[in-house]
Amino acid sequence: MQLTFLGTSAGKPTKERNVSALALEFDQDNKWYLFDCGEATQHQIIRSRLYIGKLDTIFITHLHGDHYYGLPGLLATKKLDASLKPLNIYGPKGIKKFLECVLDISPERLGYNLKIIEFEAGETFVFDKFSLKVLALEHSIESFAFYIKENDITNKLNEEKLKAIGLEPSALYGELQRGNSIVFQGKKLEPVDFTLEPIQGRSLIIAGDNSRPDVLGRYLEDLDLLVHECTYTQEAYDNLLVKVLHTTAKELGRVVQKRRVKNLIASHINPRYNTKSKMGVEVVYNEIKDSYKGRLFIANDFDIYSMGRDGIVKKI
Repeated sequence: MQLTFLGTSAGKPTKERNVSALALEFDQDNKWYLFDCGEATQHQIIRSRLYIGKLDTIFITHLHGDHYYGLPGLLATKKLDASLKPLNIYGPKGIKKFLECVLDISPERLGYNLKIIEFEAGETFVFDKFSLKVLALEHSIESFAFYIKENDITNKLNEEKLKAIGLEPSALYGELQRGNSIVFQGKKLEPVDFTLEPIQGRSLIIAGDNSRPDVLGRYLEDLDLLVHECTYTQEAYDNLLVKVLHTTAKELGRVVQKRRVKNLIASHINPRYNTKSKMGVEVVYNEIKDSYKGRLFIANDFDIYSMGRDGIVKKI
């Protein structure tokens, strides 16, 4: 499983960071998924190793511009690239009206089928390799997180055991994987006798803007990976003249430690934390680390992370 961060800034683009967008890829898959699509996301995709032609589905966390203003340009570029594979967009109520306002979404004009699904908190959707549940967050407008559970692998064969009885890889392997008994050298072989224990699918949450990480509750318990905003340090937030509903590094670290989250990637970084400022992203990192003892990363644009079957996240 790989995650490519295409935009990691909070609110507005900077010279170092574009606004929110994240690509997710699963093992042995020929498509990828996009979470949020801030303005100029198509430029970020072009600069990455990803291809718009293989984009299958877009998920929008909420309707603040830095999370979805990039949709019209991306959809138009897909047509101009002659990438006519159907595309799905999942978003909060209002996303369909927005797209209808800015472009003609009929297949005749767009050149491909575009399916728009407006979701509500609590809904679950099933895809080829995973299921996705929509979770409500706490923000100035409706904002959501996506709890993603990869499918368990339940039909992996014990090839060593099969080879030990003389059965080499063949079409018979496929029959066993499909749950069918076979006959080999006059003996009936049952799938249950040659199938390994199920391999548990990995779990992750990709969250939109949110002032309270603990609102995710039990979904955080022993989670393999949380991707969550971390807009401010606590001191910066406390000194804001007008309070906004975003997460601080201190609160994020406290919650993920309490809930035993195994890996954390913080994103949606306020522009004040940059390489030319007296305060770089290390202050965000250090404040989270004051509480959190798990694996922690602060995402930058074009960072690629992999999560192995062991649940360990590594930066590539």
